Amino acid sequence: MKQKIIISMVAAIMLLAASAQAGSYTDNGNGTVTDGATGLMWQKEDDNIKRQWTDAVSYCEGLTLAGYSDWRLPDVNDLLSLIPPGDYTAPTIDEQYFPNTDAKAYWSSREGRMTGPGQLAEDPSKALFVTFDLGIPLTFNKTGTCHVRCVRGGR
Repeated sequence: MKQKIIISMVAAIMLLAASAQAGSYTDNGNGTVTDGATGLMWQKEDDNIKRQWTDAVSYCEGLTLAGYSDWRLPDVNDLLSLIPPGDYTAPTIDEQYFPNTDAKAYWSSREGRMTGPGQLAEDPSKALFVTFDLGIPLTFNKTGTCHVRCVRGGR
């Protein structure tokens, strides 16, 4: 059953990632990368500090980078857009534009717990994260720690 869920999740991710254009990134030379396919501007490198979920939200909301102060914790779909189409070898992120990315968990702003492929239940104690070793979203207790990469724009 677990393998079936993971396969279904990977299939859903492949559909989401297929909308991203290969080579759509621009390194802005100021610690940020812009994705031309989504319009999102990303923090190029995270600070390699693992945070609890509430601290991750505060970190992004308080970040000033490249003259911008409207950073936010990315939604799970924002994070999934970083996974190149058809590339599911760890790390599943373009290392040319996002160097030194830890292949493990990165928090998303999406609260709740996954109950099945694409199904989310309300649970204020949990939030979703994306792993760049598997390229899939998973659920974790908010009191646990994950890496953070902030984003601006979109939505």
